[in-house]
Amino acid sequence: MPNAFHHLASACRVPPQSRVRLADHDPAATLGPAFAALHGRTIKERADAVLAENRAQLEKAQDVLWASASYSVLVVLQGMDTSGKDGTIKHVMSGVNPQACEVHRFGPPTDEELDHNFLWRYWQKLPGRGRIGMFNRSYYEDVLVVRVHPQLLAAQRLPPGTAGRYIWDERYDDINRFERHLVRNGTVILKFFLNLSRAEQKRRLLARLEDRRKRWKFSSADLEERAYWKDYMKAYADMLGATSTEWAPWYVIPADHKFVAHAAVAAILTGRIEQLGLAYPRLPAGSERRLAEARRRLLGAARPAPRRAR
Repeated sequence: MPNAFHHLASACRVPPQSRVRLADHDPAATLGPAFAALHGRTIKERADAVLAENRAQLEKAQDVLWASASYSVLVVLQGMDTSGKDGTIKHVMSGVNPQACEVHRFGPPTDEELDHNFLWRYWQKLPGRGRIGMFNRSYYEDVLVVRVHPQLLAAQRLPPGTAGRYIWDERYDDINRFERHLVRNGTVILKFFLNLSRAEQKRRLLARLEDRRKRWKFSSADLEERAYWKDYMKAYADMLGATSTEWAPWYVIPADHKFVAHAAVAAILTGRIEQLGLAYPRLPAGSERRLAEARRRLLGAARPAPRRAR
């Protein structure tokens, strides 16, 4: 579905080094024009059609990615609590080969991780060639959560004088160079910000409290973080503008409607892998003769005699 990919990528992509105003990005947008060429009477039907077709295409694209073993794909998912990161992974990646896909969810850093620079623990989990890696939260937490809660920066035990007024600009630069290095060495990076409204987050948190089957998902920390909503939106806007690059772009995905978010992420991910133009490896010269001989031997092999009953 190449048209859907191009439309959605264009609608959601953050221009490199741009000034981002999240107020200009509607969390409840249905990306109607991007689905205009699809069949279906409603946006949800159209989104479901995009998701279904792209899951099938993603399965094929991943198989070629795995066989060619020349590129890897890193998908970064960021968003406020309840924005749908887990659900996006579940719905988009449900048809792929689990042997060639890995998901990493990063919580607060351990003491060992705090003994290293902020990128170290993520470096350990990067996908190998032929694989798709999903980061549910990522190194961007160090310019989001840590920025909103400066006391976390003190816990990182940085050398004296290195946590000054320009530390966030310096970390943006570190991240851009880190991602540039990865791309130069064959990693395709796709970064999705699931843009959720404060009102929709409230509705989802209440749903977790009211539905016994969802209560296990509720965390009082999610409620406490709502008090910092404006600070987070400022941190996200600055981060998106500073770290969306030609080689590793950010996509702002409207997340108030889960079906729209799932369809958009699936279409962009699948379309980007297909853009690589990968093909199954060619067999070396002379292989056809060896394969024909193997086939002849298999077809001509005598069947084992049936065992006699005792």
